[in-house]
Amino acid sequence: MLNIVIFGAPGSGKGTQSERIVAKYGINHISTGDVLRAEIKNGTELGKTAKGYIDQGQLLPDNFIVDMLASTLDGLKDSKGVIFDGFPRTIAQAEALKKMLAERNQSVSIMLDLEVPEDELMTRLLLRGQQSGRADDNEETIRKRLTVYHSQTAPLIDWYKQEELYCHINGLGELERITGDICEAIDKVK
Repeated sequence: MLNIVIFGAPGSGKGTQSERIVAKYGINHISTGDVLRAEIKNGTELGKTAKGYIDQGQLLPDNFIVDMLASTLDGLKDSKGVIFDGFPRTIAQAEALKKMLAERNQSVSIMLDLEVPEDELMTRLLLRGQQSGRADDNEETIRKRLTVYHSQTAPLIDWYKQEELYCHINGLGELERITGDICEAIDKVK
């Protein structure tokens, strides 16, 4: 099983690169953001709870996300692997993911860290907000999300380095070059 964690600040290109990885390697894509947005759109209890956190630029409780991902993962039959997009976001979540996969005789193959300068992230997210109408892509919420990212999520880099699964990817520049760098890294662990 090829299990990939794709990592980076909001707007770093995780969704775009995930689509390309899925197409090339035939694995499934689990985006916590997409799952949560669908729940919010459908007005489910999960969606209502999630919306409260998201509107404030906060992360959702770990057990909330882990249970949702375990259920999604278990629903994927005959999968060649998964790319986790938007999860884990904290060391506790990384440990929970490791445990969840171990219970299924699997493990994370690689963690890809898409690094993009903060001014570029702001530009990308504001543009995405204008194009998609996503309520959480406004300047105030973006700043909160980036603050949360740096304080709570960035420590994952060191955690994955200790696990010897970390791979830095320059997320600024031509899309094809970024995808090529990602595929080169994945091919080394396949």
